[in-house]
Amino acid sequence: MKGTGARRTGLSIVAAALLTGAAACSSGPGTSDGADGSDGDETSASSSASTAPPASSGEGGGTRVGPMAALRSAEKSTGGADSAKVESTTTMGSVMAMTADGSLGWGDGLTGTLTITYTGGTTADTMRQLGTTSMQARYLPDAYYARMGDAFAEQTGGKHWIRYPYDALETLGGGSGAYLRNQMENSTPNQSVKLLLASGDVRRVGEESVRGERTTHYSGTVEVADLAGRDSGLSESQLADLRKQLEQAGVTTETVDIWVDEDDLLVKKVEKGRSANGTYSQTAYYSDYGTPVDVEAPPAADTADFSELLRQQGTGSTP
Repeated sequence: MKGTGARRTGLSIVAAALLTGAAACSSGPGTSDGADGSDGDETSASSSASTAPPASSGEGGGTRVGPMAALRSAEKSTGGADSAKVESTTTMGSVMAMTADGSLGWGDGLTGTLTITYTGGTTADTMRQLGTTSMQARYLPDAYYARMGDAFAEQTGGKHWIRYPYDALETLGGGSGAYLRNQMENSTPNQSVKLLLASGDVRRVGEESVRGERTTHYSGTVEVADLAGRDSGLSESQLADLRKQLEQAGVTTETVDIWVDEDDLLVKKVEKGRSANGTYSQTAYYSDYGTPVDVEAPPAADTADFSELLRQQGTGSTP
């Protein structure tokens, strides 16, 4: 029974962690404490760190575009790029530390493949009991798949893959399932840009180098109770979606930093805050926008359904 309990807990942990990996492409928690967002190669070429008026234009004189106008352009360009390579590091207090690396597309629902590795926290401990701390995740518009190790397959009739249909995420209990599903339906890099636009608190920090690429750094603080549409260019429904995601995760305040390249594409983001699960931080890098993303569902004969595994383990039967 002890093994069954660990497997059941592990199924839910894998579900939550895979959504966190995909959230590297998005915004908001699934993230946490311990990362400072610095990659060591950022140097300021031109700093203007004072808070700028939300609707300013021609900031600093000359032809420089104001932060709100610049972010509206970045939101449009990044959202329309449809795909990118993604690297992220996520921590969530003592619960989770993980990395994710791969390619994701969002032109017609979320698709792509990530390699997710658990590097610390209680989640990593649980995954070790399940036989692996690293797995491949495949994302398709209706479900996502996690490839477990051989030790786990021995307990699931030899099947290595777990299928998580998005419409079954509610079974995770509480508000977490609804939040995770909402994250999957809104997973695009420009979600971070939308958060800054909605915050009404945006400043241009300066020009900085990110991995050798010239970028402009913007920063702001998001107060969930005070998300505003003022000059953001966001619709009421977009603002409502952002507020819903954050409220479901128990977030009240979050800081967001983004770095935008000369093509108005997001190349890095750092989000920090506190959620119902404690403090969190996530750093993500984006590159190769427009990269081809080809992903197929794993072989059905090697795939077990999440809901069926929960049912069988709940009754003490063996898959």
